Amino acid sequence: MEWTKLLSLDTQVEREQEPDIFIRYPISDLEKDYESIISSAAFRRLQDKTQVFPLDKSDFVRTRLTHSIEVSTIARQLGIMITRNITPYLQEVFRNNSEVTDEIPVMLSCAGLLHDIGNPPFGHFGEVVIGEWFRKEFQNKNFKYKGKPVAKVLKEQMKMDLENFEGNAQALRILSKVKNNQEGYDVNLTYGVLNTLIKYPTSSIGFNSKDEDVKKHKLGYFYAERNTMELVCGATGTKNGEEYIRHPLVYLMEAADDIAYATADLEDALKKNLFSVDQFIEYFDRKTSEIANPSYKKYTQELISDLKKRIDETGSGTESDLVAFQKWMELVRKWLMYVVSYRFSKNYDDIMNGIFKQDMFYETNHQESIKILKGAMIEFVYDNNEILKLELSAKKIISALMDDFIYAALYWDVESDAENEEYQISKADKKLISIISANYKEDYRCAKTEDEAENLYLRFLMVTDYISGMTDSYAKNIYQELNGI
Repeated sequence: MEWTKLLSLDTQVEREQEPDIFIRYPISDLEKDYESIISSAAFRRLQDKTQVFPLDKSDFVRTRLTHSIEVSTIARQLGIMITRNITPYLQEVFRNNSEVTDEIPVMLSCAGLLHDIGNPPFGHFGEVVIGEWFRKEFQNKNFKYKGKPVAKVLKEQMKMDLENFEGNAQALRILSKVKNNQEGYDVNLTYGVLNTLIKYPTSSIGFNSKDEDVKKHKLGYFYAERNTMELVCGATGTKNGEEYIRHPLVYLMEAADDIAYATADLEDALKKNLFSVDQFIEYFDRKTSEIANPSYKKYTQELISDLKKRIDETGSGTESDLVAFQKWMELVRKWLMYVVSYRFSKNYDDIMNGIFKQDMFYETNHQESIKILKGAMIEFVYDNNEILKLELSAKKIISALMDDFIYAALYWDVESDAENEEYQISKADKKLISIISANYKEDYRCAKTEDEAENLYLRFLMVTDYISGMTDSYAKNIYQELNGI
């Protein structure tokens, strides 16, 4: 792979020409990407989407918006660290090459802002509910299209897309819409940024969560976006024969997401009193004692010792513990960023050749530290009764919306069958479809094909576009309205 291609500034649709006078005030294509992201409705909606705590009334905890801004900042800093460090690991391509070293941090910053744009309401749990809904309904003998079980109408990849609904694939889908309706106001990103968002360049029939190669752990694009994948990866040079390979900057963007998740979300949980600093230290010590590698254990122990020292210096107390924990988290983030930049530079050749299969924490001084931090979320947060109750509410909301809108979409925009009323859309279903925003229906019509099965699949995606695009509050409100609550 070559940076001249990887940083491709081409776009899906040609950008509108600016007045000639603007030549005097140059703004790069990537800065235009950043501006259009910030201005987009899909990005703004992240302010009311769950990061960890569904429907939380506190203004302290992170939302998807604030989380994405943090990921963007960390990703940008990682871009600077790998291109402008003064260590022996600095790659020759980054020396005295201002075009590359200037563009990489901005590209990462854009990707960080957008990395969760495809997530449905109520966080990752929302993805699970949508996938489970389809798995259940495909077994339902009454879920039919023109007398045939829907599961037998759809192609295998279409079915797998729906059963394994994934926010990463949905992000690419959202950002591919501009080619369908060029007169619309969808975000028109450069190919380099688009490719940096594709964490898993694998289809729903090729992914395996247990594969040794991290790029295959989830599906990264839907069947509907297969042509977009071909276009983007062809432009950036991330296609190797019949296989798509990871864009090098994906490793850094993913690491930035992991760092933000493993630190900031824990800070929110401490603020909500889901655990005490003493409980956290006890847990961290216990997990550190289980580390077999002496070197990894040493660095992990040094990390937790710093927190203990801060607590001793500030004295015990809820507020002082929180302050000490927050300051410690700043240090933790710095060390995690340090090892990420080291790993990227150390394995640069393998990454550029598309053969590196691990994440950026692999065999670094803090490989175990990041695992312990992530494990703390499982230990103290995810099984908390408050979150479990809210997730059950979220499941009821999303499942009910899927029940209504997917069945309503079965025969919408399908030529009427005068001989069989069963194959016609009902008046009630027409009213439900009328609630779906016009832009989603227009997207469907632009993508519509001559294949009846594919069109059914696209109508289902129209519904998942609509539901996954909802904010937490909107999903709750429309559920209440439709159910007379």
